[in-house]
Amino acid sequence: MPFQSPVNLILMGKFEGFYKSRYRVRKQTGLFGEYLAKHKERPFGAQRVEKWRAALTEAANLSGWDLQNVADGYESKFIEKIIQQVLQEVNQTPLDVAWHPVGVDYRVKDIELLLQNECEDEVRMIGIHGVGGIGKTTLAKAIYNRMFRLFDSSCFLSDVRSEAEEFGLVKLQEKLLRQILKTEDIKVGSIAQGINLIKARLGSKKVLIVLDDVDHKRQLEALTRERSWFGSDSLIIITTRDERLLCRLGEKERYEAKLLNGNEAMLLFCWHAFDSHFPPQDYVNLAHDIIKYSGRLPLALVTLGSHLQGSSIEEWGYEVEKLRAIPHSDIQKILKISFDGLDNETQTVFLDIACIFHGFDEHKVNEILNACGFHTRSAIATLVQKHLLRRSWNHLLVMHDLVRDMGREIVRMESPPDPGKRSRLFIPQEVCDVLQGNKGSKNVEALRVDPGTLKGVNLSTKAFEKMKNLRVLIINELHISGDFGLLSKNLRWLSWKKCPLKYIPSNFPAENLVVLDMRESDIQEFQLNLQCCRSLKELNLSRCKQLRSTPNFNGSLGLETLYLYGCSSLTEIHPSIGNLSRLIKLYMSGCEKLTDLPSSICQLISVDYLDIDGCSSIKTLPDNLGDMKSLRYLYASYTGIKQLPRSIEMLRNLVTLRVEGEKLEAKWSISGRGVHRIQYSLSTFVSFLSLTYCNLSEDDIPRDIGSLFSLEYLDLSGNNFYYLPIDFSKLLLLAELYLNDSENLQTLPSVSNLEKLRILQIKNCQKLVKITELDNLPSIERIIMMNCSSLQNPFSEGFFSAPALYASRKEDPDMCGLDIYFQCNEIPKWCRNQVTASSICLTVPAHNNKEYNFLGMVLWFVSDLFDVFRHNPCFRIIIAHKETFIMTWTDDIDVTDDIDITDGHREVSCVYYRSDLDKLFDGEMIEVWSDNVTVKKIGIHMLYLDQHGKVISLPGDVDHSYSKYPK
Repeated sequence: MPFQSPVNLILMGKFEGFYKSRYRVRKQTGLFGEYLAKHKERPFGAQRVEKWRAALTEAANLSGWDLQNVADGYESKFIEKIIQQVLQEVNQTPLDVAWHPVGVDYRVKDIELLLQNECEDEVRMIGIHGVGGIGKTTLAKAIYNRMFRLFDSSCFLSDVRSEAEEFGLVKLQEKLLRQILKTEDIKVGSIAQGINLIKARLGSKKVLIVLDDVDHKRQLEALTRERSWFGSDSLIIITTRDERLLCRLGEKERYEAKLLNGNEAMLLFCWHAFDSHFPPQDYVNLAHDIIKYSGRLPLALVTLGSHLQGSSIEEWGYEVEKLRAIPHSDIQKILKISFDGLDNETQTVFLDIACIFHGFDEHKVNEILNACGFHTRSAIATLVQKHLLRRSWNHLLVMHDLVRDMGREIVRMESPPDPGKRSRLFIPQEVCDVLQGNKGSKNVEALRVDPGTLKGVNLSTKAFEKMKNLRVLIINELHISGDFGLLSKNLRWLSWKKCPLKYIPSNFPAENLVVLDMRESDIQEFQLNLQCCRSLKELNLSRCKQLRSTPNFNGSLGLETLYLYGCSSLTEIHPSIGNLSRLIKLYMSGCEKLTDLPSSICQLISVDYLDIDGCSSIKTLPDNLGDMKSLRYLYASYTGIKQLPRSIEMLRNLVTLRVEGEKLEAKWSISGRGVHRIQYSLSTFVSFLSLTYCNLSEDDIPRDIGSLFSLEYLDLSGNNFYYLPIDFSKLLLLAELYLNDSENLQTLPSVSNLEKLRILQIKNCQKLVKITELDNLPSIERIIMMNCSSLQNPFSEGFFSAPALYASRKEDPDMCGLDIYFQCNEIPKWCRNQVTASSICLTVPAHNNKEYNFLGMVLWFVSDLFDVFRHNPCFRIIIAHKETFIMTWTDDIDVTDDIDITDGHREVSCVYYRSDLDKLFDGEMIEVWSDNVTVKKIGIHMLYLDQHGKVISLPGDVDHSYSKYPK
């Protein structure tokens, strides 16, 4: 018996007849007892017999079969049963993953890294989520194949969604138990009974379970609700399109399946289309068209590659054109599964975004569709979690192209032969046909005319007469005339950019309008009475260059956003603007003829954003500006303003003040305290402060500027101060500091306390001699000091070996680099490996990786400044071990903007600190060069942490002639 566990054998007890019954084996009675008694009398027999008794007892305790009970005493039948059982136990074969599993291995490694974060002895769970067709099942199968032999038993439940729908959850529970326990003799009567069986039978087993394509919480509750149902070190993998189902998993237990990159997409497509790595030369352009159309979605690449295999170039061309109009049915079917699982309202929101609002700002879509009676925020959240929609970095709503096309195909199928009877019109040719033929119907809810679609065509308002349920209308650059009372009274959003009308007619159906966008139009004045626009929340009249005055705002008291920027003929703002108690954002930049702001504007207690940049005729701000209690962002650059009102001190919520390009005068006239006192009196919550080219001296900057403890961004470029106050070092949250064109700046105080500083930029400061204590900036990512000819080199070896620098990068792997650019033609002597050449190759010095922990590498280039000016230089590093390529690193820079490169300083030092490289081992070769700029000198400095916590550097063996890789 002792050999069972070490070699992972499975013991199966077989008891043949009564005389060998389990009872007699366990108690050693009958013949067992007689034989054991005889052996006990032999030499050393007592010790052996005791071991045999223990082994027999353990064998009897095994779950076994009895010849009489299992096979009615028939040995042949008994043997057949044994064979079936053995085959079930040992015949676990891997699953078929994919014909060509391109990119799968890399993604499996991502999952394995997540699993390494889990604690031992715990039941681990991993949820894989993503849009349909992205390869979740393929990835789950690959993980299953790698790991199933490590578990007592395993089960892969495919297509849980459809299995549950067709056969019910009880059958799924039975299937799970039968696969794990390897027996067909399991019947489940109810979900509750199935849960009890799972807990009782699997609670002590180390199991691997995959639930593929889960789409409802009930499925998880019936199969894997609690981790305690399974033995320690079990692993549960769930794939789903709906991230909400994984809400009980930790952040590191969820993995979003990734699209293929460009190379992977091409490889996968070519395998299915050509049975080759690459497309034939004649097919290259068409292959790229397919890759672009597919959006790198594996489902689409496999489907289209198989569909086009063996087709001629002409047939490929026809298919590509067809796909642009009608999605492939197999792809449509898979993607539509997620759509079918939505409720009616969420489906409507999805179709609106797919057809009309794709790429629009989320806030605006919320505003418009909420006005249509939808719960838009909830619907968008659902779509995002189901991977039918995503938010871009700048809050735009976007879809994968194929998901978007799936939605548009659903709308097309509402009435394939007659576009006028569909709910949404957006395809240019169909829109032209419907409008010019007056073929619209009450079914049309949204219509979009792309710019230029009907250029030069004059339409009558009768084209819209039948569209009684139209709620969204986009008719940019369209020429329409007639009775505007024929337009739908259900309109919620009207976008009519470059409208040719000189005025908006009084019978315009605006009672339900939420957004009216008339930017870049020829409008001179409003005849439309805004008193009927009680639902209006956004009015956009930006760049209406003929607009001379704003409308009377009385009646449109719900207005929240008003755009007037670029209205270069605007001379008057109606005083009723002060009655807009809900107005939040007011954009008026570039109104060049506007001479003043009405005092009533200070009654706008809800406004948090005011922009009057470029209003060059405005000489003063209202004295009671401080009454705008909610104001957080004030932009007043390049105006005629000479002094700021004293009441600005009352803006306690102000977080951003930008006053650029102003020659502020009479500073001391403001309560005798000057601009510096005004700044000090600003809200301590100011996070963004830009006072560039404002003629400020050191006396204008408060000594206690450090009291602005929320400041994250500070730009004082183009001023006249000689130094900054010492209190400057108290700006503990400061992340970006810009001091360009500070012609008189001579010294910079210690910045060692600025632990959040990421960017330090100092250009064209010819008198700057010294920067104090630069060696303790844990968050620094970029330093630019260009055209500072008097500046001493501030970068010592201690700067790069400072504990704060490497400790912060160890805690946050994403913050792995530091880039430095300044004019210097020498590499310091502390840099251990340097050459006067255009490239360098060295061998990693001999060291013990257990004694020395690699921290990072300093790469120092002295390059030609004119090359850097002409190009965005690209520097590369290759690390190779035993002639095996390991990695390539590139970095693009652009640092020569706005500097004088004709003053004789011809060299620039480009210095990089990298901590994201793998451990360097003895004998590895490092080669560094530039692709596109002249490099005159190169240095490499490798930093290690020894056992005593001291940072040291080790010299490498530089090979001046070696060049393994082509440039």
